Amino acid sequence: MSDFRIGTRGSALATTQTGIVARALSAAGAGDPETLIVKTEGDVVTGSLAALGGTGVFAASLRQRVLDGGVEVAVHSLKDLPVAQPEGLSIAAIPTREDVRDVLVARDGHTLDNLPTGSVVGTGSPRRAAQLLAARPDLRVADIRGNVPTRLRRVKGLVLEHDDPGSVGRERAGDLDAVILAGAGLDRLGLQRFVTERIDPHVMLPAPGQGALAVEVSSATAAADSPLTRALLVLDDAATRWAVSAERALLARLEGGCAAPLGALAVLSRTGSLRVDAVAVSPDGSRSLRRHASAQVQDLAGALALGERLADELLAAGAAQLMGTNPEGEKP
Repeated sequence: MSDFRIGTRGSALATTQTGIVARALSAAGAGDPETLIVKTEGDVVTGSLAALGGTGVFAASLRQRVLDGGVEVAVHSLKDLPVAQPEGLSIAAIPTREDVRDVLVARDGHTLDNLPTGSVVGTGSPRRAAQLLAARPDLRVADIRGNVPTRLRRVKGLVLEHDDPGSVGRERAGDLDAVILAGAGLDRLGLQRFVTERIDPHVMLPAPGQGALAVEVSSATAAADSPLTRALLVLDDAATRWAVSAERALLARLEGGCAAPLGALAVLSRTGSLRVDAVAVSPDGSRSLRRHASAQVQDLAGALALGERLADELLAAGAAQLMGTNPEGEKP
């Protein structure tokens, strides 16, 4: 008999990430987990993520299962979570962050600098598309969907041994010159061998929260004293939480969703100095605003304040108009 139930989407990446968390919680004394697969809207609808309202479509069903008591724990990619925290839920642990960078997987070993003019690069992210076009306006962008193996198969000449049972949109293969993905996802799946470049954040800032996992429970579970909640405290990494919270505070102030052409990265030094870099880009990549802010922070509130301060600087410089959003986060 299990001691706690942990919910996950059915994709290879989601189940791998959930397995990492489940093992860590067990090692920290939470007991034996039972993993339950939850199908989400994002897994069954094949339209573009931007048209669906952003990557929050992957989280809603999992969150509802926690609220309904069907599972005690849900594991998310933090970058996929809307910034507004639903009532009754708590992000009880954010484990140590992995590689924050976006990666290029290209035919013939190409990097971003030497992809031939006119090459077609696949991504489902307006942020990646805008920054790609800012760096290489001579490239073309294709909007793509599907899980990691499905996207990799879109690259000409790339061969994968196994399919992903949780995938959508696998009708095409070998029709792209390259794709851009989150490096942490490929690392967790053991697919690093396909990476032809890890893109420097100076060229492409990641999404707020990229590379981090969010372990979510009900507010009642978070408030209880139990082996599970004590294990969650062990799993939580304060430096990661402060950094991603600053990034998400900036996102909330600027846009409030997951589909804006906005990148942000916060790094906490050993001396307690937090630096946040952010970029807002026009959807076609022709214009951009890049700013940074630093401060000594003593607590989570200080990290949140720094992210909000940088967002206000970007707003004052016209970031909302540049990205095609207004300060309240609504599309014009």
